Amino acid sequence: MSVAADLFFPRLADPDDGEAIALGERRLSYRELAAAAAAVGDALAAAERVAVWATTDLETCAAIVGSLAAGRTVVPINPSAGVRELEHIVADSRPDLLLARADAEVAEALRDLPRLDVRLEGAGAGDAGLPDLLADEDTAIILYTSGTTGLPKGVMIPRRAIVSNLDALAEIWSWTGADRLAHALPLFHVHGLVLGVLGPLRRGGRLELVKPFSPESIGQALSRGATMVFGVPTMYHRIARAAEADPALAASFASARLLVSGSAALPAIEHRRIEELTGQRIVERYGMTETLMNVGIRSSEERAPGYIGRPLPGVELRLLDDDGNPIEVADDETIGEIAIRGPNLFTGYLNRPDATEQAFRDGWFLTGDLATRRADGYVRIVGRRSVDLIKSGGYKIGAGEIEGALLEHPAVAEVAVAGLEDPDLGERIVAWVVPSPDEEVSADELVAHVATLLSAHKRPREIHFVDALPRNAMGKVMKNALKSGVAA
Repeated sequence: MSVAADLFFPRLADPDDGEAIALGERRLSYRELAAAAAAVGDALAAAERVAVWATTDLETCAAIVGSLAAGRTVVPINPSAGVRELEHIVADSRPDLLLARADAEVAEALRDLPRLDVRLEGAGAGDAGLPDLLADEDTAIILYTSGTTGLPKGVMIPRRAIVSNLDALAEIWSWTGADRLAHALPLFHVHGLVLGVLGPLRRGGRLELVKPFSPESIGQALSRGATMVFGVPTMYHRIARAAEADPALAASFASARLLVSGSAALPAIEHRRIEELTGQRIVERYGMTETLMNVGIRSSEERAPGYIGRPLPGVELRLLDDDGNPIEVADDETIGEIAIRGPNLFTGYLNRPDATEQAFRDGWFLTGDLATRRADGYVRIVGRRSVDLIKSGGYKIGAGEIEGALLEHPAVAEVAVAGLEDPDLGERIVAWVVPSPDEEVSADELVAHVATLLSAHKRPREIHFVDALPRNAMGKVMKNALKSGVAA
């Protein structure tokens, strides 16, 4: 096992009384967080892979940091995940232990796992630093992503990817220990966990968890001294709407050093609204679960709506034509599929060597995202090679998974699911259903059915009942025709 090149969390290795994390009236200093995280690590015994019930709480942060410091692999669990997802994640990742806040009521699918209740009380606050037992190539986190078809895949993210990516972001955003992040994103995906929690702690800065999200709650955090906000387009849409009605809220956002948007493209209209209301020009970045962050706008450079900037330091980016050949021209017109190579890449899909092999070509990860590139290296995302990936409310959602859930309902004979443009969510989930003969069902019943099996954010926002689905000569459903019909 190789040795890590540097400390994962330098300030936790030599902790002090400076504030690390806040949530409402609760606070943890670096000394208190180090003690609480060390107590978690000491309690893991022989467990090698641990699931964490990832509620937005100080206990979740201590559980994840303590597990990583002790050299364990963390599987964050979305508390709103449906039964089918949870059963799959548990069976696929086979965690030895479940970590959860002491009073947390976990889903039934997890109740057979041995459980460790995470408590902050009684952990003490001694001078001992946190250990750092993960090697560079050790799997730090396994995050589940839906992909475009089938069940979610477990993405194995090594320590090396996290450390190199956070340091690259610190370079392009001038991110230091003096920054305080206002953070309202969930703690079970890359944006919310890796960037939002591990990022501030690696920098030795401060993190304020905001629960639940509202434009006002983020504005209050900024008024208390927060310098950065990480958000998704849906959040910024709601922030702009609230700031229009409240000049004091707009002034709070004007005080931020950096507003960052990701997980989906931010519409140009939202860029303009935020700038007009606050004077702020939002920074965009582009990443995936498998790659962490690939491209980002430098804080000192042009922020142009529609462009996500240049590749991060250490990250290589190619555009490939339909034959897989590199596109050499950079004219902002020629479209190609983004391929990525660098230390930010995952090591593979858990238990899926076939899917891992298909995802790479000659060491380059094929993202499935289509883009153009300007002469100065700025990248512009223009779409997805597949129409089956829906970006809604900051989440990436596989249409095939929702289709599978709907087909389990006896009243559904055929179904197609796609995303339609939405001013609030980015894309809303829409389903076209061919009902089974002699069966009656309402749209509300089908929405509830999906919300029971899958996460709530994967439920369709619209359901259209149709007599048949349009198909091509090969029998494949033509989703663009369905989407055009609704748009018309």
